[in-house]
Amino acid sequence: MPEPGKKPVSAFSKKPRSVEVAAGGPAVFEAETERAGVKVRWQHRGSDISASDKYILAAEGTRHTLTVREVGPADQGAYAVIAGSSKVKFELKVIEAEKAEAMLAPAPSPAEGTQAPGEAPAPAAELGGSAPSPEGSSSAAPSGTTPEAPDDPIGLFVMRPQDGEVTVGGSITFSARVAGASLLKPPVVKWFKGKWVDLSSKVGQHLQLHDSYDRASKVYLFELHITDAQPASAGGYRCEVSTKDKFDCSNFNLTVHEAMGPGDLDLLSAFRRTSLAGGGRRISDSHEDAGILDFSSLLKKSSSFRASRDSKLEAPAEEDVWEILRQAPPSEYERIAFQYGVTDLRGMLKRLKGMRRDEKKSTAFQKKLEPAYQVSKGHKIRLTVELADPDAEVKWLKNGQEIQMSGRCSPGSGGLGRRWGSPQPHLLPISTHVSMTLWLSAHLSGSDFLSSCSCPSLPLSPFVSGSLPPVGNAPMTPSVPQQVHLRVHRCQAHPDHQPVLAGRRCSLPVHGGWGEVQHRALCQRLKDGVELTREETFKYRFKKDGRRHHLIINEATLEDAGHYALRTSGGQALAELIVQEKKLEVYQSIADLTVGAKDQAVFKCEVSDENVRGVWLKNGKELVPNSRIKVSHIGRVHKLTIDDVTPADEADYSFVPEGFACNLSAKLHFMEVKIDFVPRQEPPKIHLDCPGRVPDTIVVVAGNKLRLDVPISGDPAPTVIWQKAVTQGNKASARPASDAPEDAADSNEWVFDKKLLCETEGRVRVETTKDRSIFTVEGAEKEDEGIYTVTVKNPVGEDQVNLTVKVIDVPDAPAAPKISNVGEDSCMVQWEPPAYDGGQPVLGYILERKKKKSYRWMRLNFDLIRELSHEARRMIEGVVYETRVYAVNAIGMSRPSPASQPFMPIGPPSEPTHLAVEDVSDTTVSLKWRPPERVGAGGLDGYSVEYCLEGCSEWVAALQGLTERTSMLVKDLPTGARLLFRVRAHNMAGSGAPVTTTEPVTVQEILQRPRLQLPRHLRQTIQKKVGEPVNLLIPFQGKPRPQVTWTKEGQPLVGEEVSVRNSPTDTILFIRAARRVHSGTYQVTVRIENMEDKATLVLQVVDKPSPPQDLQVTEAWGLNVALEWKPPQDDGNTELWGYTVQKADKKTMEWFTVLEHYRRTHCVVPELIIGNGYYFRVFSQNTVGSSDRAATTKEPVFIPRPGITYEPPNYKALDFSEAPSFTQPLMNRSVIAGYNTMLCCAVRGSPKPKISWFKNGLDLGEDARFRMFSKQGVLTLEIRKPCPFDGGIYVCRATNLQGEAQCECRLEVRVPQ
Repeated sequence: MPEPGKKPVSAFSKKPRSVEVAAGGPAVFEAETERAGVKVRWQHRGSDISASDKYILAAEGTRHTLTVREVGPADQGAYAVIAGSSKVKFELKVIEAEKAEAMLAPAPSPAEGTQAPGEAPAPAAELGGSAPSPEGSSSAAPSGTTPEAPDDPIGLFVMRPQDGEVTVGGSITFSARVAGASLLKPPVVKWFKGKWVDLSSKVGQHLQLHDSYDRASKVYLFELHITDAQPASAGGYRCEVSTKDKFDCSNFNLTVHEAMGPGDLDLLSAFRRTSLAGGGRRISDSHEDAGILDFSSLLKKSSSFRASRDSKLEAPAEEDVWEILRQAPPSEYERIAFQYGVTDLRGMLKRLKGMRRDEKKSTAFQKKLEPAYQVSKGHKIRLTVELADPDAEVKWLKNGQEIQMSGRCSPGSGGLGRRWGSPQPHLLPISTHVSMTLWLSAHLSGSDFLSSCSCPSLPLSPFVSGSLPPVGNAPMTPSVPQQVHLRVHRCQAHPDHQPVLAGRRCSLPVHGGWGEVQHRALCQRLKDGVELTREETFKYRFKKDGRRHHLIINEATLEDAGHYALRTSGGQALAELIVQEKKLEVYQSIADLTVGAKDQAVFKCEVSDENVRGVWLKNGKELVPNSRIKVSHIGRVHKLTIDDVTPADEADYSFVPEGFACNLSAKLHFMEVKIDFVPRQEPPKIHLDCPGRVPDTIVVVAGNKLRLDVPISGDPAPTVIWQKAVTQGNKASARPASDAPEDAADSNEWVFDKKLLCETEGRVRVETTKDRSIFTVEGAEKEDEGIYTVTVKNPVGEDQVNLTVKVIDVPDAPAAPKISNVGEDSCMVQWEPPAYDGGQPVLGYILERKKKKSYRWMRLNFDLIRELSHEARRMIEGVVYETRVYAVNAIGMSRPSPASQPFMPIGPPSEPTHLAVEDVSDTTVSLKWRPPERVGAGGLDGYSVEYCLEGCSEWVAALQGLTERTSMLVKDLPTGARLLFRVRAHNMAGSGAPVTTTEPVTVQEILQRPRLQLPRHLRQTIQKKVGEPVNLLIPFQGKPRPQVTWTKEGQPLVGEEVSVRNSPTDTILFIRAARRVHSGTYQVTVRIENMEDKATLVLQVVDKPSPPQDLQVTEAWGLNVALEWKPPQDDGNTELWGYTVQKADKKTMEWFTVLEHYRRTHCVVPELIIGNGYYFRVFSQNTVGSSDRAATTKEPVFIPRPGITYEPPNYKALDFSEAPSFTQPLMNRSVIAGYNTMLCCAVRGSPKPKISWFKNGLDLGEDARFRMFSKQGVLTLEIRKPCPFDGGIYVCRATNLQGEAQCECRLEVRVPQ
């Protein structure tokens, strides 16, 4: 099934081509559109062409024709044909009569791929519809076809993206095909512009990425579609494709062209030669064409070809990227590079670094005036400038006013330049560069000080001398000129009067007078007082050979006659040119001819001048060549050839040479052979299998060609009449029309809608031969079906047959489908049958859907749907979809219907969960529940609560509207009633399923036994520090509300420091600041009538202990002191944690901790310093902290110096060496395969033994699947993810110098069932 989103490459299936036509002949252009009924416009040089005597416009179905009659020079140029958004350009070239013969010669035509040298090809280029072909080619050939890229034998690509070209505003698609036969997963394709710009982040309105998969060929197609291309879209692109283990890459380029305009290019001026370098070089006849071909004007004029889509707007000037980068800050380099498609950023930065910012120089002057000049009063001054363009107009200004020619100031020029100067002496610059000189007279005043020279940008017809060819109107560029001034004298010789024949070359020589440098004199040539200039046609040529000057006139005409003057600064020479008319001699004249029918007639004449052209006349009227009549001119021979002569060709023929009063005439006689015979008469007959008037039905598929070949016979040849009966209530008459001619034996007549037509060409046509009549319909349409009557008659009789033609086609597109019953992931799609079934019954329908923001349609059924509705399933909730329908009959599938209105599948939420009755009273019921497990894309608007009596089906809303809470108190219920409650969740799709209480609820107060729910942390002794708050919360149950009582040690609570707060569900004992007196046993009791429940709490308020008592020094020896004390009097109402013993040197009285958390009441303080006195103190500690005060010794204790030395006893060194032994052996284990397993044992030995692990006698030290650990004698072997192969006997061996020990176990690895 073709994708509806694809657009054809062009609206034209056949495009007109550029042609060359002889002057006076007709030019015919043909174009065919993809479908009929398309409006086509023809244009010539940007203006629409309308039907007239000059232009004939014809349209038959998809074929459109433009005929230009009597083509002349004004008709040549650019033409265009426009259909929709497609525009095709072509050219008409008018050639002269003598070139027409060359076109008829057996040489390869331009259509066969050849073209004249130097002539630019003019292919038809389509502008508006530059979309790619369906095959995805990135560029279109001139004929509109797409070249198929070859398969890529290496890599992943079957077809790589090709370089493409597109005009501004057009569209283009690059395609890449990847072979998928050997791929398990679809490949990953990325498109890049330049080196790093990922185009997936640029997807939008003007850039789309598409991909598809052909199951038949197993090829992936990836497309990059660029819409409304801009100049910034040009540049290098890259396509990367990657799979799990392969990678491939392909580079391609996109070129964006400006729209081509109808302007013509002046190739002649573009191919002129520039002058040779060197001002003193002499140029002679042999070097008159020397120089360098300058193509700069051709390149610069190419902008005239570019035009915008709108002919009223001019295309923007081409921008210099490097100039923009030079002026831009470095922070803008990346943006400008991406905009203009620069991919090599490193090379760009290197080039910018090497570019120098050159100062702009003057484009008009190569040498300017000096800032100031100094001259003595009364003397002469000369101001000189040099120009870049010899054809530029120069003005001299003084104080802003233009200087007029006078006796004091005179202009002049030298070589290719201009000058201002005094009459004498005359200075002439001879440099090949352009120079300008200003002479001021001898008497200068103060106002003459400021002078200037200006050069307008528009070039005028200059005064030209010398022999250098013209440079043309190329833009001026700055250069550094050089000039030399030499003195020139008067010309003494004059050219002679010279007669010349018209059309011949004329040369007027003149000689200089005297002096060594007279050959450098500046000359001006005039004709009848008008200065002669070199033209583009090179009519006049100036040549200088020493002192001899030549004026050469190519192909002199009568208009060239006159007086010519050669004027120099010292005088002038005059000459008169007399042009005599050239006579034409006739070597062979044309003769009378007598020819028979279907023969060839040839008129031929020969004249003396082979360049003479002429016109052939028939009875005094110009003869227009066609396919039968041909005119040729070869050398001096002119020939007229008439093929298949008919009686209408009998006339007087004349040949008139152009430009001569001469006429060659001859007569053509037609020889007619008449044979008298008696014709045989036979009545006409139609030889078909359906004689009579019973119609025979002929079925044809729409778009196909219908050809009815009817054999006929009869003598004389019968007249064949075709009619189509139009039935409007009654069947149309089948007899022939009354005005049909009866004597036209070979006439082809076709009656349509009761009108007699003779059509031999076009979509519907009739062709009749002697023995058969052929009725043809190209591209049958619905309007072509009906009853056709073919009638043959001659003077003997007539015969008639009716033929019924039925045109069958695909059905019309159905109307837009309608969507109903939208659910969570489904909907019901309904549609109406198509208005026209195509003449065949509809076999079924095909349904497609897509996401609204997507372009990809997905088919929902593979078998045809015969009903007019279908339930679409498996949609994503919350996503907007559209659907469309195709109708299918035996011919094919119709166009898709319009898309349905967008819709979103949304399902209601599920039922709430955990509905429970929280409380019941005589008139109220408290309910609570949890949100539904599935909410859906529609969200959750709220809940509705309803109830009904047991055994009744009428539900009553407990609340008007919805509630967002998950609990509700239903009020004003009848006491004693048994009610059922249900809760529903609601969203924008509606209400979900309800959840109902499992059993009826009796609206009545329920007697519930009181019960205390004592928290776990309150069941133990509660410790609080003095000053901390006490807050004891105890929940309870019971209905009706129970009575709560608190007591301490069996006595009611008294005082304001202890408060009790009760609620319907709990009770709180609160003490703001706890004291030691608040310690004790508390009891809480809840009571309902004669039922009660009790709980006991123990509160212990603790504080810091008091200091120890009676600290004494019991003994002092050596460096040690023994202390002893008694426990504190107050332990802080908690257990003592120990004591802290500190010492202080008598000299410094800095206290240092000796013992901390010491539990005994006596200790020894060691390592005291001999000769120092010490004080000692002891703190007591409990859970609250240390005592605030400490018990301190009253007198210091001195450490005396001993009188004897201490000798420590000698002990024998013990040997701790021990052989290894396992204190904990390995144990047999059975494990499950796939889970890490640990084998553990314990060993002792000295020195530390070396451990080795073995499995079935094999060492496991080098196996990476086993890890061995040893820490503090505990040995561990870790087996990573064991398998049944890992089962066996494992041995752990320990070895040291004292011996060796080992233990073993059996490991069983089980596979889970």
